[in-house]
Amino acid sequence: MAENLIFQYDREGDILYINRCSPYAEQESEEIGDDVIARLNPQTGEIENLEVLFFSQRLQDQTFLNLPIAVNFSLA
Repeated sequence: MAENLIFQYDREGDILYINRCSPYAEQESEEIGDDVIARLNPQTGEIENLEVLFFSQRLQDQTFLNLPIAVNFSLA
């Protein structure tokens, strides 16, 4: 089953949110490098949300946005 990603931008905080689900209090947070925060499922450790800090600055400084994560896809 395909999952939708929801992208939201907070202009005041200059943060891009990439969400697989709505954030919730029980999620664990971990900085995964390069000012990217991962919010993890507390039972599985899977990344459910990402917060990309200083997003507009990244776009001005780079042609591409590189995120330090690996994603596993399976084709069924």
